[in-house]
Amino acid sequence: MATSSSSSAATTNLMLAIHEKKTNTVELYRPLRNYIAFHYSEREAQNLDDDLETVKQYRSDIEKSSDSPPARRDLLLKYFKCLCLMETRFPISADKDHINSIQFTWFDAFKTRNKSSQINLHLEKAAILFNLGAVYSQIGLAFDRSTVEGRKQAVHNFVTAAGVFAYLRDNVAVKAAAGGSATVDVSVECAGMLERLMLGQAQECVFETSIAKGSTPGVCSKISRQVGVYYEEALAALSVPPLSQHFDKTWIAHVQLKASLFFAEACYRYSLELHEKEEIAEEIARLKAGISALSDVKRSTKGAPAQLLDAVSKLEASLNRNLERAMKENDRVYLQRVPQATSLAPLSAFSMVKPMPLDEILDASKEKMFLSLIPDSSTKALSRYTEMLDDVIRTQAEKLQQGSELARVRLKEMDLPDSLLALEGNVTLPDNLKEDVEAVQISGGPAGLEAELQQLRDLRRVNHELLVQTEEQLQKEAQEDSQFRTQFGTRWTRPQSSTLTKNLLDRLNRFAGNLKQAGESDARIERSVRDHSALMSILDRHPIEAALPTLAKPIMSLDASEDAIVGALKQSLRQLETLGAERAGLEDMLKEMKRKDDILPKLMTSTGSYEDLFKKEISKYDHICEEISQNIQAQEQLLMQIQAQNDQFSVVFNLEDFKASREKCFKQIEAAIAKYQEIKENINEGLKFYVTLQDAITNVKQQCSDFVMTRNIQCREMMEDVQRQISGLSFQDRNSSNQSYPSVGQNHQPPRTMSPQQTDNVNISQASRAQAPAPYYQPSPQQTDTGNVSQAPGLQAPAPYYQSPQNSSMPGYATPYGSSQGPSQQSHPPSYHAPPSTGSPYQSQPPHQQPPGGYDYGQPAYPGWRGPYYNAHSSQQPSTFPRPPYTVPGPYPPNQGGYYRPQ
Repeated sequence: MATSSSSSAATTNLMLAIHEKKTNTVELYRPLRNYIAFHYSEREAQNLDDDLETVKQYRSDIEKSSDSPPARRDLLLKYFKCLCLMETRFPISADKDHINSIQFTWFDAFKTRNKSSQINLHLEKAAILFNLGAVYSQIGLAFDRSTVEGRKQAVHNFVTAAGVFAYLRDNVAVKAAAGGSATVDVSVECAGMLERLMLGQAQECVFETSIAKGSTPGVCSKISRQVGVYYEEALAALSVPPLSQHFDKTWIAHVQLKASLFFAEACYRYSLELHEKEEIAEEIARLKAGISALSDVKRSTKGAPAQLLDAVSKLEASLNRNLERAMKENDRVYLQRVPQATSLAPLSAFSMVKPMPLDEILDASKEKMFLSLIPDSSTKALSRYTEMLDDVIRTQAEKLQQGSELARVRLKEMDLPDSLLALEGNVTLPDNLKEDVEAVQISGGPAGLEAELQQLRDLRRVNHELLVQTEEQLQKEAQEDSQFRTQFGTRWTRPQSSTLTKNLLDRLNRFAGNLKQAGESDARIERSVRDHSALMSILDRHPIEAALPTLAKPIMSLDASEDAIVGALKQSLRQLETLGAERAGLEDMLKEMKRKDDILPKLMTSTGSYEDLFKKEISKYDHICEEISQNIQAQEQLLMQIQAQNDQFSVVFNLEDFKASREKCFKQIEAAIAKYQEIKENINEGLKFYVTLQDAITNVKQQCSDFVMTRNIQCREMMEDVQRQISGLSFQDRNSSNQSYPSVGQNHQPPRTMSPQQTDNVNISQASRAQAPAPYYQPSPQQTDTGNVSQAPGLQAPAPYYQSPQNSSMPGYATPYGSSQGPSQQSHPPSYHAPPSTGSPYQSQPPHQQPPGGYDYGQPAYPGWRGPYYNAHSSQQPSTFPRPPYTVPGPYPPNQGGYYRPQ
């Protein structure tokens, strides 16, 4: 036991310090290295050689105990952390599979002849903790308590020593006792007694500070009483086994004397406060109680230090002096009845100190030693903790998300903040409706429909002109044939034009009928555009929100409270938004804490229950969980407040009527979009129809041109034959002229005997035939249409360029483009007929096939044509839309033929 004294305003106090335990030398390096090499690898043992050397050096320094107290403190802390790291990695016990060659021996600090030896780290850790607390007590005792800073440092070291002994009692002492016969100094009882002793001395330093700075008697009394309480608790532990027979009598006398001394000091200080209040009777009773306590302790403190006995005598004199004065005043002035000491209430006590928490000081999780050695038990424990933590994070994240979703749904039900935005003129369409309106406006809107209708008119005109041109070609050829037939009579032996062109004329008539019905459909579309222009005009508003109704203040107001109502509602919404932002921050905080939460080092140093460690670590998240719960509760209350405010807002601003008018406007926009899309679709179908029809008419026109060219060649040849007959050719030549004229496409053989001039004419005819397109002169037998041509002897009609439906290259257009059957043989009406009551006015056309090879595509249908179905690029896919049609002749005045008369 070491003692130190210092003088204060009240007494000269002595305090105690504790000596360290002694130990024997222990070899740690070789057993630990052998274990690593055997259970891990030699390479691992080599990598950890520096750590093993460090542990060996620490243990050697502990055995010397020749350093100063601060140096010893740092050494003991480092070595204790090493022991924590070793405990989870190196099984040191008497088990044959464990490290059983390390035996730790420690001697009792109070009875040095007693010792304990164990083959485990628990005794080693307990002894190191005991020595650490002893060193802290020595450091605290070394400060000069006559100064403010000295007393402050003394308090710090005493409470730290108390924390060390408390940690020893709660975490290590029981394990050390279970490992074998541990000495009494590291027992639970002794650690608890030393904790109380250190707290008493720390509180005593605080009492000295309160006296030095002149605190009130009441405050000094409470602090002094707590000093006595700590000493009384230490005395109680010293008075019972196993400590009653273990400590020297001077220890017991010292603690007993301190307990009575500070009880009497508290009575003395409290009596001074009572005297100021003129409570003389209780003052006398308190003074007598203090004097009695000092008188009793002096009879049982044999061997107590002289300084403490002197302090007791001085305090006793002060008590007697004040008691005498108080009794005289009571007898002369107050005449109050003095109560018995047993009837007095206990003196108030106030603790200014508590054991220092050592979790951070003794935390070895940040140490870098033996990091590569991770037992399976620690890995499994880490996995378990991770699952627990993930469950906490998931639960809290779901609460946050549910809170945000609840706020969104509740605001949607109350039509907030849309109604407030409407009051400010910021009215918006629903997202899906706004997208549809934007799509309509991008495509040109209702105002652009007139341009597309004009496209329909232009395409219909182009088709009509093509039909007229084709009819003129056939009519002209028929007139010429009729004139020659009238002029030459029976000598004109080739078939009549009307016989050969019957199929072509039937097709042209069907095209004319389709075109007429298409015009009627166009007229219906134009009427629909006119009839619904007022409905669709809303789609041309820019921005479309300008067409929506607005929310306005009531025209008449009784109390002009509208602004206050709106302001309160806006303020509540801002508060709700703030709560939402806080939830986002809390969720980020949870994720960040989880990211930084590395519990493995703590698991590697933990010697207690993993579940206790898990609960402690999970508790770090309690404050965030509590904040989340408070946020959800605050939001619920705020939503109730917003509901009440919104109800009031709805009544004042007649919100129901506004919603009804807004919904009506929404439905009007939806109806306008639907009608626009219907008309747009019908126009597009019409455009596709006209382009496809133009393709078919162009094909037939080409066939007619080929037919006319062939007939012209035949006409010139027959004219030559007739002229030879009239000129009086030989009888043989006349017989040859009576033979059937070769059909179109057959080689024409010159006569056996002819003049040079005739031979030249024949050569010219053959050259002309050679220049004509081969398909029109060399028809295959399959292409011969037996119902279309009345065959004259030796004359065959040219095969049509456009095939019948059975052989057509465009199977979808059999009806509108013509067939091998005559008009009377059609099994169904033309495809472009009056539309049904619903849907498109145009009958859908089948996909258009790729035109025949060698087809010449020319300019668009008419200048400026830019229909959506038209794509002049070569990458256009066949069978989707027709490719750009056709070289169209320049416009000319239409000739109304007999087969087609526009209605």
